[in-house]
Amino acid sequence: MIPFSVLDLSPITQGSHPAVSFKNTLALAQLCDSLGFHRYWMAEHHGMEGIASAATALLISQVAAHTQRMRVGAGGIMLPNHAPLVIAEQFGTLEALYPGRIDLGLGRAPGSDQTTARALRRNLNTSPDEFPRDVLELIDYLSDEPSQPVQAIPGRGANVPIWILGSSLFGAQLAAALGLPYAFASHFAPQHLMQAIDVYRNTFKPSEHLEKPYVMLGFNVFAADNIEQAHYLASSAQQYIVQLRTGNPGQIPPPKANFYENARPEIQALIQHATACSAIGDADSVAEDIRQFIAVTQADELIITSNIYDHTARLRSYEILAKVYQRLKNDN
Repeated sequence: MIPFSVLDLSPITQGSHPAVSFKNTLALAQLCDSLGFHRYWMAEHHGMEGIASAATALLISQVAAHTQRMRVGAGGIMLPNHAPLVIAEQFGTLEALYPGRIDLGLGRAPGSDQTTARALRRNLNTSPDEFPRDVLELIDYLSDEPSQPVQAIPGRGANVPIWILGSSLFGAQLAAALGLPYAFASHFAPQHLMQAIDVYRNTFKPSEHLEKPYVMLGFNVFAADNIEQAHYLASSAQQYIVQLRTGNPGQIPPPKANFYENARPEIQALIQHATACSAIGDADSVAEDIRQFIAVTQADELIITSNIYDHTARLRSYEILAKVYQRLKNDN
């Protein structure tokens, strides 16, 4: 059975505060560590009231310090926001603190709007070639014998595994060309999923980093002890998606009974598109949905996100998912 991992944006729920989100993140990470999940990733976003993981490297350090076994990393760092040297130093530091447990996923998007990107003091008039150049520069900083005139200390020789993230064909092409593992954001942008997988696998060039293609796919899970409760919990994520896609982002709202059923047809279509890669239900239905998704995509790994308003229900969703994993593993 392929590994299951966790993507946590450290969500901020309505009426709550980032400090509560961080406490919840540590509780979820410790639970997932004990349940056998493979890795735990945090994502960089800025200026978003519903996401607390802006200082991604700091949160990664906290999660790694409070867990024992899982790999911990970024899914991802938005490289256009940073000088590669700074990221090499940050992740070189993390690798020194938690050796053999740190991952570095890299994204091309700023993780924000243009106004926020300007506030980050990055140049918005960049060429399409800048991201690949920055990736190569960062890989070099982390290598045993960097060619840069400035050395990343810590960082040099850390050889932190680097992933390319994407929701389009660009990331698939770059990951294949550099021989790096590829993570596709199918949990919120599934439109180009199968095409991106095909491009990556068919054009992959083996490298010193990776001998053959490795694809990790984002997948939403809203698991509960019964199907009705699972759909109720999923309504928070559905409302949040509508907020984002209609230009009204905010904090994660509480669940609303029959939200999807009562929505206008165009809103239902929006939700269906954005959450096409999802499982909502009890253990049996979630297991079947995941089994079918893996069969269609031939994913090498799933990274699961559960954007659930209630923290206790979110923990329960991952507990059920861990049991689903064992069932699928035994079936194989």
